[in-house]
Amino acid sequence: MTAPPAAPGHAGPGFWLLLLGALWLAGCTDAPEPDTDRLTFYAFGTIVDVTLYPAGVHDLLRIESELGADLEAMHDLWHAWEPGPLVRTNDLLAAGEAFSAPPSILTLVERAQELDALTGGLFNPALGRLVAAWGFHQNEAAGPPPTPATLAALLEDPPRMADIEREGTRLRGRHPELQLDFGGLAKGLAIARSLERLAELGVEHAIVNAGGDLMTMGRPAHRAWRIGIRDPRAAQVLASVELGSGEALFTSGDYERGYEWEGERMHHVIDPRSGRPARGLTSATVLHDDPVLADAAATTLMIAGPDAWPRYARRLGAELALVTLPDGTVELTPAIASRVEFQREVTSRIRTAEAAGAGLTR
Repeated sequence: MTAPPAAPGHAGPGFWLLLLGALWLAGCTDAPEPDTDRLTFYAFGTIVDVTLYPAGVHDLLRIESELGADLEAMHDLWHAWEPGPLVRTNDLLAAGEAFSAPPSILTLVERAQELDALTGGLFNPALGRLVAAWGFHQNEAAGPPPTPATLAALLEDPPRMADIEREGTRLRGRHPELQLDFGGLAKGLAIARSLERLAELGVEHAIVNAGGDLMTMGRPAHRAWRIGIRDPRAAQVLASVELGSGEALFTSGDYERGYEWEGERMHHVIDPRSGRPARGLTSATVLHDDPVLADAAATTLMIAGPDAWPRYARRLGAELALVTLPDGTVELTPAIASRVEFQREVTSRIRTAEAAGAGLTR
């Protein structure tokens, strides 16, 4: 379970997932004129960077206006604690009476139920109360963490997405503690809808990058989109990967939203089994053509941990995935290994759902 994004004005460290070409151009005073236009927005608690190719051919004012309105609307629709449709939905679910839900909420409920079932509850957006107990339902995440007694009570009979009955557009909650928090999949849907809007506005080639989670549409002439994946323990690029059209790359990490408490990092990815921040991995990255699945899968692999992540990647159909361990080791699925180019020497190994591969240095 991942908590909602950071407060306005605080772009998450995941923004280090970069377009390497743009990064290179920014550091070169004699570089040629860029061949892309860029627009910047703020939504979901992070910077949303939109890159359009080629430069100089799009109605940037119209795109800025319409896409900006879309992002603001989606932010308001799915916000976990500010008054709005999701908060009202949670109130009605807790009451246990059937009600008509907004279409924007129904879409996320349906996907969340699918993902909860696929992961056996490891990805569980019904645990909003648990996320709130850790101090993440406020603009500035802060302690104290929940007491052992509070955690025990929250985990005694935790709600699941299956506790929501769906009949057409009507929902009914069957668990009094059920509280939805779509922090682990809403950004994926927002990026998909943003690309749909760009296509309606005549854009054929673009990237929408929301705090480091992104998806492509089309591709620049004569080259692929080249993306950098952040090193979770340093402000630098760990690896790069080339993306074709219609590919999404999402990362979940313990370096993102969180706080320090008595010398321990309390981060936003909460393991529903322990009720505590997930341990064992420092980041998980998933490449997929479905941005909602990539978003949720990255969170799920972080929670699954170093032993089980390949099995959950297979369950979710996330064939292209990599994770980083606390000692800096990188583990990869066979499918993504050939597409990743490390930017420094690292110890890496191929992992499958059946067995771990041998370590190698690249």
